Amino acid sequence: MTDLNIRTDGHAGRITLTRPKALNALTHDMSLEIEAALDAWAEDESVRLIVIDAEGDRAFCAGGDIAYMYHSGRTGDFAGPRAFWRDEYRMNRKIARHPKPVVALMQGYVMGGGVGIGCHAAHRVVGETTKIAMPECAIGLVPDVGGSLLLARAPGRLGEYLGLTGTRMGPADALRAGFADAHVPQEAWRGLTRALCDTGDISAIAGVATDPGRAELAAVAGEIDHAFEAHTLSGILDRLDASGTPFAKTAEAELSRGSPLSAATTLELIRRSREAGTIEAALELEYRCTWRCIEQGDLIEGVRAQIIDKDRAPIWKHGDPRAVTHEEVAAMLAPLDNETREPGETA
Repeated sequence: MTDLNIRTDGHAGRITLTRPKALNALTHDMSLEIEAALDAWAEDESVRLIVIDAEGDRAFCAGGDIAYMYHSGRTGDFAGPRAFWRDEYRMNRKIARHPKPVVALMQGYVMGGGVGIGCHAAHRVVGETTKIAMPECAIGLVPDVGGSLLLARAPGRLGEYLGLTGTRMGPADALRAGFADAHVPQEAWRGLTRALCDTGDISAIAGVATDPGRAELAAVAGEIDHAFEAHTLSGILDRLDASGTPFAKTAEAELSRGSPLSAATTLELIRRSREAGTIEAALELEYRCTWRCIEQGDLIEGVRAQIIDKDRAPIWKHGDPRAVTHEEVAAMLAPLDNETREPGETA
């Protein structure tokens, strides 16, 4: 299909996203095609490793096809987006658990669905243009595609900060946060890919990896930990307000722009994923949330304001982040009535 180039090259299975004009946004069909390739290569002895990359300079993958979810949801078709998430999450798990080494080369924007494709790989390569983020609260969703587990594993309370504010990480911060493993100058990526395909040996990455420089968020790690270790969203806002530093003011403003229901749910989601500690548990919790966000949450309004009308003026279900109750958050994370197997589980 035209949105992907799936092939074998030497000792490597190759998956290239080929929608650069759409920032390589992930569609439902793309998820299914990627999954099919992963399944085939798991049993193919000629494939020693898998390389996932993307065309274009601007983005590895800037997210999922949220315009599709908006238009479906507006017509009352919730089944389509829910099937998309179910299948996407199953594919995310297969990347994380694949028996062959998976290498992801991630340039430009890596957000939402792009994190699900690239940041569960065993060997995650970033370059000088990489910008990784989980900005779902801004559109009334929650960090998903297993992103809640990645956020949960970040040092200190960095995960809560990233998930609630949607802050973009450059390569150095991505390495520090655990969303990447190696920084390789992008001019060396073609040669690295060739070496991986020719040899089937992932040690080629270490041979070209370089120091990405200073992690900017490390300088405010103390402020992040102090504010974002609070037990509730209100508590975080209180600590940021009391601090009054330039960082605290910016973080409070960024947090307050997103959906209050999504933010409060995200906080609990990250902490439950941290406690559970597996990709399967994280995907299960995320699916409960996304299943509800499109019908009961703020997703339709968030996408309208940010993507469709672009007025940047969403009318959230809660006017104040402090107004979301514990009961509302618990309801977003409760088991689904028809819950049997979730996307992260094997059949």
